[in-house]
Amino acid sequence: MTARLIDGKAVARKVREDVARGVEKLVGGGGVAPGLATVLIGDDPASEVYVRNKRRLSVEAGMQDLHRHLPGDVGQHLDSDALIARIPAEKDVDGLTTANAGLLAQGRPGLRPCTPAGVMTLLEEYDVPLSGAEAVVVGRSVLVGKPMAQLLLGKNATVTVCHSRTRDLAEICRRADVLVVAAGIPGIVGADAVKPVATVIDVGIHRGENGLRGDVDFDEVAEVAGAITPVPGGVGPMTIAMLLANTLTAARAQQGHGE
Repeated sequence: MTARLIDGKAVARKVREDVARGVEKLVGGGGVAPGLATVLIGDDPASEVYVRNKRRLSVEAGMQDLHRHLPGDVGQHLDSDALIARIPAEKDVDGLTTANAGLLAQGRPGLRPCTPAGVMTLLEEYDVPLSGAEAVVVGRSVLVGKPMAQLLLGKNATVTVCHSRTRDLAEICRRADVLVVAAGIPGIVGADAVKPVATVIDVGIHRGENGLRGDVDFDEVAEVAGAITPVPGGVGPMTIAMLLANTLTAARAQQGHGE
């Protein structure tokens, strides 16, 4: 392996520590501790683990744990768009409401989706130059791909978005100085799709016979790339860390406290 390993666990820990200090300062200045509200519907094991981790880390950061667990047969729970639409934009710490998406599209301040925000924090922490760089995002989801492209544009990168209808994906990916892969397809990007010394960010995570793997063929690409995120231990830990950061940001704004 020649690529530098981007350690998401270490960066996420740093973000969480910063958040904990921010919560302490907010409360010490007469404010109220932020509260993170989570809702779990049904008994899906993976969702239970994810929500449990959110709750544990929010408490560790000094936040209030506001949780509701509803049965799997509860009415209306499958329409996520309708549920998200009921969340006030100022409390939308996942950054998924139409209002926050619009603010991001216009480059105005707002709460950003956690995974793309986490990727940007990793790039900043590892001093990856973005202004003028060519960036390729593989995936166009509302959760990751589209906001990822907009955040990179906001840092003056030249951005190309690829997807399932893209012709000659590998050729386009090879142009990238920064390649963010969020396609949801295991191993879709191999060494033939990576420019030498490019920074490769793997957002995918899949459970297979040999454990967890990402959208990038890690062993192969690590021999070509300049820097790469592992799976697990790369982007994943950043998502909850940025959720906590958003929660603190939202609490400060609602309580009229600055940084």
